Amino acid sequence: MQTYVLLSRLTDEGAKTITEKPERILEVNREIEALGAKVIHQYAALGRYDFVTIIEATGAMAVARVAVAMGARGTVKIETLSALPIDDFVARIQQK
Repeated sequence: MQTYVLLSRLTDEGAKTITEKPERILEVNREIEALGAKVIHQYAALGRYDFVTIIEATGAMAVARVAVAMGARGTVKIETLSALPIDDFVARIQQK
């Protein structure tokens, strides 16, 4: 499994939805898992993004499926980042 960071911004419709039904956030997390990814951590954020979600998935195509499915609803815009374990990153840099 690979780790990914989803940076999410709510649309006006998304903000209205979670204002009226905050538990919808947890329902979406279950939907992400039904699409084949696993939610590891999630944070509400202050600033440019509304949520930071750390997920594990089998690869970029699995994450693309999640991002497209969530974005198609019109309630959220997602930026996806691949996250590399720091120990693996350091080891790779040290290789000659």
